[in-house]
Amino acid sequence: MFSDLFNPEKLMEAWEIILTQFPMAIWETVYVTVLSTLFAIVIGLPLGVLLVAGEKDGVMPLPAWLMQVLNVVINLLRSVPFLILMILVFPLTRLIVGTVVGTTASIVPLVIAAFPFIARLAETSLREVNPNIIEMAQSLGASPMQIILKVMIPESVPSLLSNATTAITTILGYSAMSGIIGGGGLGKIAINYGYYRYQYLIMIAAVILLILLVQVFQSGGTYLAVKSDKRLKRKAN
Repeated sequence: MFSDLFNPEKLMEAWEIILTQFPMAIWETVYVTVLSTLFAIVIGLPLGVLLVAGEKDGVMPLPAWLMQVLNVVINLLRSVPFLILMILVFPLTRLIVGTVVGTTASIVPLVIAAFPFIARLAETSLREVNPNIIEMAQSLGASPMQIILKVMIPESVPSLLSNATTAITTILGYSAMSGIIGGGGLGKIAINYGYYRYQYLIMIAAVILLILLVQVFQSGGTYLAVKSDKRLKRKAN
């Protein structure tokens, strides 16, 4: 399998592919990952807020049937494997983008796969907020929306950022898998060259770059989470 991995001819061919195709592939991977994460947060964060604030004892109680529907939908979407989900949403992808193949088309299934995950992560973060702070805001006459926007979300920012980092690294992994159905980026290169053409050097290089991107996103997210943690700032003072 790897007998001619370091063959000079193979090395030259791999180097040429890395120089010519990898820069665009890296850009496509980052573009898809960041954009999908942003769209997923726009959908998932409000859902996470509703899962906490809409409970019977929450700051903005919602009908029990509606909460049950939200939980069922989120759980159903989270339970579908990503490869199957990509195929299931082909009609929606074609409706929104006009095609089911390509870098931009892969954003639709990525968002659908990610927003339930982000909703659960946001729910976990918001549940960590000290209930005494919420009760104090209620006693001062704050409205439910004021409590959500000025108390719950600001107090959970470090945890939200930490969970957003987990989400973006997960979406990065999903974006690599989208190469199977024609999505762009490093995943497509790894599959096209490593799986279909047995050029394992290209596959290894793509995997290494994906690992490096995960490290970059993880380090950046951890840094932002630490910088936004008020408890650490109080200790420093």
